Amino acid sequence: MGMRVGYARVSTVGQKLDVQLDHLADCDRIYREKVSASSTKNRPELKNALDFVREEDVFVVTKLDRLARSVVDLSNIIQLLEEKNVDLIVLDQGIDTTTIYGKLQFNILASIGEFERGLITERSLEGRQKAKERGVVFGAKPKLSSAEIQSLLRDYETPGLSKREIAELYGISKSSVYRLYYENRQALSA
Repeated sequence: MGMRVGYARVSTVGQKLDVQLDHLADCDRIYREKVSASSTKNRPELKNALDFVREEDVFVVTKLDRLARSVVDLSNIIQLLEEKNVDLIVLDQGIDTTTIYGKLQFNILASIGEFERGLITERSLEGRQKAKERGVVFGAKPKLSSAEIQSLLRDYETPGLSKREIAELYGISKSSVYRLYYENRQALSA
């Protein structure tokens, strides 16, 4: 049997970890932090705890909202724990993946997270498509105007001018010189 690794978090400096720490007293190691964050990367102690746990360890939290800030965040954490073969116990919600019923709850939560991720992706693609239909252009604003691109095409075909010199002249990279030429050369011959 592995270690019991606890994680406690409060959102604001004024809140205390005492109640959570009391509930996690039987853990071999406890990670704690006072931070309000929306993702794992903004919670360094959670990241440290998730990096620390090993196969057959049990990761213990008092409530799901102490562990994850969204269903997608929870799903990502669940996936990481599953990959490491680490069980999860959520004390207040009675989730315990060391039991067959806890594993069922765990898998249902993971499925919900996967479903929500799919919905978010689908909505994003739909929103992007509708924006394109309205004429919204995505990506960085072009550095050169149409007239400047035409001038660059002529300079490209001028003997004696290196691609590096052209890049410096227009304030772009050498690879952009090549890309703009090959994307627009038909316009030059038209």
